[in-house]
Amino acid sequence: MTTTPEPRFSHVDDATAMRASLSLLLPALTFVSSHGSVEDLLASSPEADVVILDLHLANTGQPDASQGTAAIRRIVEAGYRVCIYSQEERRFVLAACLAAGATGVVSKAASLAEAEAAFRAVAADEPVIPPGITGLIEVLVRRRSITVLSPRQREVLAHRARGLTYAEMSRTMYLSESTLRGYWMELAQLVSEYLRETSPGDIEHALGLRPGDLLDLWPG
Repeated sequence: MTTTPEPRFSHVDDATAMRASLSLLLPALTFVSSHGSVEDLLASSPEADVVILDLHLANTGQPDASQGTAAIRRIVEAGYRVCIYSQEERRFVLAACLAAGATGVVSKAASLAEAEAAFRAVAADEPVIPPGITGLIEVLVRRRSITVLSPRQREVLAHRARGLTYAEMSRTMYLSESTLRGYWMELAQLVSEYLRETSPGDIEHALGLRPGDLLDLWPG
């Protein structure tokens, strides 16, 4: 029987303590390298499946380091999946990360178990969308900017936006947790595609924002 190989991870963070500790805190994951900048990652070309990336990498020692959506684009273009691991909480910034090509977004405030599960999901090409973006997407659905969701997907989205677990949704929707996870994965794929393909101007209009509010955040 063929076994699925363990996913390999590279970590990019400008904080030395974070680079030194993450692999120790998550010993079940296979880390192949750690880097202080995207430039160092790309120069090293590690054989990794996923790059775990902090959003903010420029500092006094490397003021010109790539960061934010530009860094995501460079890593994705090099053939890696990207999972953002950051203290950033602004939902439009996080949505811009998905628009730039990141497969997932995880808060550094998440538990280690949640972070590990999210990293593994990204390795399996499953989108990981945080609650803040889920609520934003629900608004876009209500305002008919996103119209491709089925009634079941809309129901799952509404429950996820309110923080319900799969177990809680299973009891109220009378569906198995595996079925609900399938709905969520399909929905998350659609949402990621929407964010990548829709202009910031169209999203601003749908959300009632002023023209240009997203321009500095969104990938060019």
